[in-house]
Amino acid sequence: MDIRKIDDTISVAPQISVEDVAEAANLGFKTLVANRPDQEEPGQPLMADIETAAREHGLDWVFMPVQSGHITDDDVNRFAPMIRDAEKPVLAFCRSGTRCTVLWALSAARNTPVREIFTKARNAGYDISGLAPRMAQQACEKG
Repeated sequence: MDIRKIDDTISVAPQISVEDVAEAANLGFKTLVANRPDQEEPGQPLMADIETAAREHGLDWVFMPVQSGHITDDDVNRFAPMIRDAEKPVLAFCRSGTRCTVLWALSAARNTPVREIFTKARNAGYDISGLAPRMAQQACEKG
């Protein structure tokens, strides 16, 4: 499992397996967030199976699928309070971890300096510099 720590509250990962859930729990994660829809590609594990494993290992489960490359303001508006209120630390996953990072960055832009967000994402291996205009717009949302 390729876990990439953004900060002490959230880490992201590419697609996890049912077997990875036990490792996530052993590493101390409290909430597992799936930002990937079922059947996005052949061979992908069913989210219901990952949910079952998450619950068996005492993790809170959030299924918040987002279409790759088409993250809307509504998606950010759902993600922001979820991540704020989730029991931490959170492990969010999608196909590559990018979608989760973008959701986090756009929601964090409401309360965190953009430079800090870029640095955290870059340190986790994600270049989100193309999000600068959307992050500026989100900074006006506050919340």
